[in-house]
Amino acid sequence: MSAVGRKTLSQLYRQGWAEIPEVMASSYLLLVGVGFMGAASLMYVKKNGDNKRYRFEYTVYRPDDPRIKTIRE
Repeated sequence: MSAVGRKTLSQLYRQGWAEIPEVMASSYLLLVGVGFMGAASLMYVKKNGDNKRYRFEYTVYRPDDPRIKTIRE
């Protein structure tokens, strides 16, 4: 019985690609998808995505409401 030393992260990465390539590829695609989702969410917030021109529900704002400056004409 030989003593097994600690493996570095790069060794585990290479061993993972050798033993379970399906899982490694799908985890890579998962990270790419999460990145795209984060970028899309950030763009949605920056462009005020809740303020749509055509809506199904309308909201009435008071004239002194601070959200009134973001309303589209």
